[in-house]
Amino acid sequence: MGVFSRFTNYIKTVMSSFLDRAEDPGQALDYSYEKQLEQLQNLRRSIVDVTMNEKRLEQQEAQIQAQMQKYDDQARRALEQNREDLARRALERKQGLQSQIDAFEQQIEQLKAQQQKFIDMQSRLQQRVEAFRSQKEMVKAQYGAAQAQVKIQEAASGISEEMTDVNLAVQRAQDRVLQMQARANALDELTSSGALPEIGAPAGDDIDRQLASLSNKSEVDNQLAALKAQMQLPSGESGSQAQLPPASETSGAHGND
Repeated sequence: MGVFSRFTNYIKTVMSSFLDRAEDPGQALDYSYEKQLEQLQNLRRSIVDVTMNEKRLEQQEAQIQAQMQKYDDQARRALEQNREDLARRALERKQGLQSQIDAFEQQIEQLKAQQQKFIDMQSRLQQRVEAFRSQKEMVKAQYGAAQAQVKIQEAASGISEEMTDVNLAVQRAQDRVLQMQARANALDELTSSGALPEIGAPAGDDIDRQLASLSNKSEVDNQLAALKAQMQLPSGESGSQAQLPPASETSGAHGND
């Protein structure tokens, strides 16, 4: 598995774990984006480290090459002085350093290949991070809109429930008003019939009603006596004759005779 594949799997694992714990997907997306930026920064550091190691090997190679050039010069001077033995020794030392030069060049080539691999990986990762950032912002906007819609629906549902309670309260109030109106009408009828005294009426009204009742009864008795007297008249007399005076007046006349 390559470095980039391991990085991708790491991001997926981190994001999945954070999504399981987070209530807000926007926070999980921001967290994942920060982790990707951290990995991108680590990759850039790795490129810098590889470049520094490459430069250090090149410096060491340059030092060895300088030493080899020194041995080559020594061999030339030795031959000029007819000292072939010294020239051979100088060339042997130069040849011993050549193996180190070959090893350095091999390592440098490997570091250059690794550096180019990291650079290509950085470019692809940078593109993915930018694409993820755009997608993250879009998802956050969609989540915000959905969250606002849910709040509106919840508010509307709460208003509906409150209106149900309000309607019940209004119905109870209307029932109470009808009861009070019926009671007021009943009291008004009782007051009008005399069963209940009127509000603010003086205490003597009850005596006045009793006296008026006695007077009415006396008048009824007089009318009844007059009616009986009319019914005792001879059949030849017309009922249109004058009515007899009340019994009280008749009895008074006989007493005078």
